[in-house]
Amino acid sequence: MSACRSTSGHPPRFEGVLAGAERTDRRNVRQRAAAGGLGGAGAGYSCAMLDADCRATLERLAVRRGRVLLAVSGGRDSMVLLDLMRRCAGSQEIELSVAHIQHGLRGLASEADEELVRRVAAEAGLDCHVRRIDPEGPRRGSSSRERPTLEEASRNLRRAALDEIAREAGCDWIAIGHHAGDQAETLLLRILRGTGPDGLAGMAEIGDEGRRIRPLLRVFPETLEEWATTRGLEWREDASNHDRRFARNRLRLDVVPELAETFNPRLLRTLSDLAEAGRRDLEWIEALVDEAARETLDVGRSGIRFAIDGWDVVPEALARRLVRRGFVAAGLGRDVTRAHLARVLAFLRKGRAAGRDKRLELPGGFVLRRGDDCFTIAPEAGAGGFDPLGNATLLKRD
Repeated sequence: MSACRSTSGHPPRFEGVLAGAERTDRRNVRQRAAAGGLGGAGAGYSCAMLDADCRATLERLAVRRGRVLLAVSGGRDSMVLLDLMRRCAGSQEIELSVAHIQHGLRGLASEADEELVRRVAAEAGLDCHVRRIDPEGPRRGSSSRERPTLEEASRNLRRAALDEIAREAGCDWIAIGHHAGDQAETLLLRILRGTGPDGLAGMAEIGDEGRRIRPLLRVFPETLEEWATTRGLEWREDASNHDRRFARNRLRLDVVPELAETFNPRLLRTLSDLAEAGRRDLEWIEALVDEAARETLDVGRSGIRFAIDGWDVVPEALARRLVRRGFVAAGLGRDVTRAHLARVLAFLRKGRAAGRDKRLELPGGFVLRRGDDCFTIAPEAGAGGFDPLGNATLLKRD
C-alpha cells in the first residue's frame, strides 16, 4: 500500500486543531452578533409584533433578493406563512411561488385543500405548483423492519417533491411553516426515542445548505391563531391532525397538555428555549469540527484518509464527530451505529501500534486500514469503485 498523502502533499494530522478552538469561538460569536443571533424577539411575542419580527428573521437568515418557494398545505400555519411572506416580499426584494403537495390520503378533503391553495395563490398573483405523491408506495413490498411509517414516507416524498419544484421554478429558498409548537414536539419525540446533543438542537431556522427556511420557528401557535383570525385568513382544518394513530398527534393532543398541566405551564416555551440553546451550542461545535476536519481528514479517490497520530489525546466528543464526518464522506452516514463508532475510535487510538495493514470491517463493504502514515476508509477490494461525496459534503452541516 502506498503512503497516504493528502491533496496538499501532507498526511492529515491533528496539529493546530485544539489551538483553533478559541479562535473559532470568537469568530462565530462575531458572526452571530452581526446576524442578530445572540438576541432576537424570543418566544411569546404578540401578534402586533409578528410582521416586524418576520422581516427581522428573514434579514437574519439573509433571505433577500431572490425567489422563495412557499410550502402551503392549506392549513392555518402555512396560510399565515403565505400572508406574512407576501407582506415581507417588497422590503426583502423577493419573489414568491407557491407549492402544494397533494397526498391524496383524505379523498375529497384533499381535493378541497388543493382548490383553496390554488385559489388563494391565484388571487395573490402567485404561481402555484401542485405535485401528487403516494405515501403508500414506499411501504408496498417492504419487509416490516424496513417499511417506513406513513409519516416517514409522506415526509420523505414531500421533501423530494418540494426540492424538485424549487429546481424547476428557479427558487433560491423553500419556506416551511413549522412553528415553536412543532419545535417542542420534535424535541420531545427525539428525547423519548433517544437522542444526543445534536438532537436537542431541534429543527434549524435555516438548513439544507441554506435552502430550507422556517421563518415561523420562534412563533407560538396562539400567535398564529390570533394573526389568522385578525387578518381574516381562510384555511382548512386537517382531520388527520386529530388521528391518534400518529405518534406526533398523540404527543400534541395528550402528552404535552398533561405535562404542561402537571409540571410546567410554560412547557412549549421551555422546550423552544432549550432547542435554541442547543442550536447555538451545535453551531459552535460544528464550526470547531469543520476546522478540525480540514486538518485531520482528507477525501481522495482512493478513500477517506484519517490522521494516524493524535487520536489518543483528542477529546472523545471531537474524535467521534470527526469519525462520523469520515463515514458521511464515504456515504455511510445512515449505516453507522454507536457501536461502529466505538470500534473505529478504539482502532484509531492505537495509532501506529495498530500494525501495518491491520484492518477493521465496516458496513456497506467498506474497510478501515492502517497505512504508512494514515488510516483509510475505502471499499473492500472487488467491491466496486469509490465515488467520494467530496469535501463539500464532508464539511456539510444541517
